[in-house]
Amino acid sequence: MEQVLESGIEQLVRCFQREKIEPMGLPSIVQRRQGYIESTKLAGVSPLILHVFERVSNGVRIKVFKPSEETNLPVLIYFHGGCFVSGSVETHDQQLRQIAHLSGAIVIAVKYRLAPEYTYPCAHDDAFEACEGIYRDCYQWGGNKNAIILAGDSAGGHIALVTTLRLRDDSSWLPKKQILIYPMLDATASTSSMTRYGEDYVITKAMLMSGFKHYMGQNNVNALHSELSPLFRDDWKGLPETHILTAEYDPLVDEGEALYRRLCLAGVQAYCRRYFGVIHGFIQLSTISGSAKEALGHIAGLIREA
Repeated sequence: MEQVLESGIEQLVRCFQREKIEPMGLPSIVQRRQGYIESTKLAGVSPLILHVFERVSNGVRIKVFKPSEETNLPVLIYFHGGCFVSGSVETHDQQLRQIAHLSGAIVIAVKYRLAPEYTYPCAHDDAFEACEGIYRDCYQWGGNKNAIILAGDSAGGHIALVTTLRLRDDSSWLPKKQILIYPMLDATASTSSMTRYGEDYVITKAMLMSGFKHYMGQNNVNALHSELSPLFRDDWKGLPETHILTAEYDPLVDEGEALYRRLCLAGVQAYCRRYFGVIHGFIQLSTISGSAKEALGHIAGLIREA
């Protein structure tokens, strides 16, 4: 089948493919973090938001974006991507502000700890503790604790899913919805899309798997552990309405769509939307991708319905 990429995405991919003609090793953690920051120039303009402030929620730093003085607003708790080793509230500033602006909801970004400095289960623990604190305290900022949605992209989508599973099993509440944007779900890299799209589409199989490796650290944690490869779990019942966004030329596309099928078989109200002609991370490429803008609008609409 002929490859068809969005024009802006195609230019990015062709540039990547030209540069990788010479064999290159993986960049260092420092380089990956700096490179992610530099890539934000493709994200577009960050809308002004009325109130932006930081707090500490159950020992975890969070950043709150509140677009109005209204109260009883939906609350989106967001976990950034970055393969567990990079990314931050700063790399996702445009998306967080855009979602708050378009949805009218309070958007709260969780500053979870990164590998390799902090290994499993640090990021998962931070996410769970922050959510418990936000559920308790969001009324203070005008939020409605009964209209909380969890969301995240890539590693953040993984964290959102595992946090929802933990809340189901170990807490007294559940988010109303979860939105998983091209989530990382399989630390064994067993899907065919990991091979099909794992070399030439900017975010490679090697990058994704090294993120898992750094997060597992020296803890002798099996890659099939239920919180590292949640794709292989079989305890999906009782999860809230779930929306999954995937990208056509993404090593992770099969993982997200396999999760959708498994949720449906378990009776979970689940939806999956594949974006054609785009790559992993496209939602942060609004200056070159029409699909990125459409996806942000779609996410905002899901939040408004909460």
